[in-house]
Parts: sequence; C-alpha cells; structure tokens
Amino acid sequence: MKPGLIPATILTGFLGSGKTTLLKRVLSEAHGQKIAVIENEFGEENIDNEILVSDTTEQIIQMNNGCVCCSIREDLRTTLNELAEKRRKGELDFDRVVIETTGLADPGPVAQTFFIDDEIAESYLLDSVLTLVDAVHAQTQLDERQEARKQVGFADQIFISKTDLAKPADVDALIHRIKHMNPRAPQRAVHFGEVPISQVFDLKGFNLNSKLDIDPAFLNADEPHGHHDHAGHDHHDHAPGEACDHPSHQGHHHAHDDDVKSFVFKSKKAFNPAKLEDFLGAIVQVYGPKMLRYKGVLNMKGSDRKVIFQGVHQLMGSDLGPKWAPGEDKTSKMVFIGIDMPKEILLQGLEQCLV
Repeated sequence: MKPGLIPATILTGFLGSGKTTLLKRVLSEAHGQKIAVIENEFGEENIDNEILVSDTTEQIIQMNNGCVCCSIREDLRTTLNELAEKRRKGELDFDRVVIETTGLADPGPVAQTFFIDDEIAESYLLDSVLTLVDAVHAQTQLDERQEARKQVGFADQIFISKTDLAKPADVDALIHRIKHMNPRAPQRAVHFGEVPISQVFDLKGFNLNSKLDIDPAFLNADEPHGHHDHAGHDHHDHAPGEACDHPSHQGHHHAHDDDVKSFVFKSKKAFNPAKLEDFLGAIVQVYGPKMLRYKGVLNMKGSDRKVIFQGVHQLMGSDLGPKWAPGEDKTSKMVFIGIDMPKEILLQGLEQCLV
C-alpha cells in the first residue's frame, strides 16, 4: 500500500437510524483528526442545518474545527478528485473522508468507485463500509426494502441504534437475522451515536489482509440454538414472519427467508489457480450484480503464500499475502454475501477447482 493514501469510510444506514447523530459526534469529538464529509445527495436528515452554513454557494465548506463538509449532487468521483487536488495544493487540510449515503442508497456503486477509478485509487484507500440499523424499525425495513438488506450485506461493521427502545427479545431476533445475512460484520449496539472513534475508523474492512474473521459460531448456525432462556415464554405467539427462538421451533429460528444471504466455502485442498480464475471470472460475469461482497484467504497450488481476494459486484481483486507459517493449517476460506446467489452452483464449481 502506498503511504499517504487518504482513508475513506462509507457510512450507510436506514432512514432514522442515527447516521447524522453519529456523524456530528465524529465531527465534534476532539480526536485531533480533520475529516472531510461528503454527503451523497441531500437526505431529509442532512447535517447542514446545524453544522454547515446552509446558504453558501460554495460546495465545500471548511468548519471551525478543521473538518470539511460538502454535499454533492453530481459525480462522487469528481468530488473526491477535487478534494484530493485541493489537499495536494495545500488549499484544504484533512486526514480522512467520510461519505454519507442517503437512507435508501445502495453502497455498492460508492464502494466500486474506489476500485474502478485509477485516479481515485492513487489518492484514496477505502477503509470500510459502516451500516447503521435502527432496532425499532429494522425488521419492517428489512422485510420491505431490498436496499436495507443490501446495506446489511455490504457492511464491514454494523451499529444497531435505539436498542434501548426495543424489547430485548426483538433485538436478539434482529441480531440473529443480520448474522445470517452477513456473518463477516461485527454487530454493536450504540446509544445516541456514541461510538468510540476506534470503532469507526481504521477498521481495514476493505483492505486485503489475511485476517478473515467469521464468527466460528456462525459456521454451525443452522444447528438449533439452545442457549436462550425461555422460562415463562411457553405460550407466546409470533406475528407472521417474526423470528423465533422458541425450542419447539428450533432449526428455523430465522423465519425470515431473506434474499440477502451468506455462505462459507472451506477446504483443506489447494486450488488450481487457472481453474479458479476461470470459474470466478465466469461467475462474476453472470451473477456479479447480485454478489454484494465476497472475500477469501486461499491456498493456491504452487504458492507458499496466502492469496487474499475480495470483490464487490463484478469487480474482483487479489493480492499475495504473508507466507503460510510452518505447521499452519492451510485451509482456504471464502465467504460470499449476495442476493439469491446460486449456492449449489458456487460450491460445486469451487470444489471442481481444487487440485
């Protein structure tokens, strides 16, 4: 990675989930960092009335604590390039960029910008996608809006807001549901946007590193969950489609059959590099629009180093990682998150690429 790249964070989330509160906190907290905020189109909950001078004609506004804010209606690439240019010339001083998308935006194209555009790749490093989920309205939003499900699928980190206003059992059901959609992203309850900066920046969720954290419990997530205490809940009724962890319903506690799902492929055999490249290339051509995020650490025949790969939609990248340590278990691990992905086709195809 080239030094001097500007880290970028994409902040996405449901309407009313508290993105603006989180942003205000990040902007006003004394962390000594100067942040440029790009609002990707004005939402109903835009930040400008309180933090920005709203009647200015200039698009980029310098704030008193050195942060920069701009609202864009046109191309994100243009704005990112302008900001980087002004920073190079010394006209603007900032350490990182936060792009806030509107409540119903698909973060995919925003993330892709950092892959596609060479000029942007020379100035910026996409750090992570953060998704804010409103605990009170999440189940309905996830049921009704595919955009909301996509935002969960894309996330590197999920913040659940307003948990204090929801019933603990409902929050629990929501956490289970989200975990099935995206096992990669840690979930954290937040109050009023109060999130330590360390949980917001430099998460390296998009960097190609060899750490592929998947909650080990997720891998056996289809087994019955026996760890909930159901004393006194013997006669509870469920609304249709409501997630349920009652012992008599075990095995399908995620009653929501969401179209955004994830699955994991693991193998101790090495991959044949040419076969794998052909297969993934073909899959991405056909299913790319439905593939939100995919990531993996691979054991390739003929290489003593880990190969790390990841992608967004049709764009895929890979990198040589560190060497496999002596005695290390050379297991390839891949996780795919997408909309109605053909799990069987993918798993069988990957099997056929093994040596």
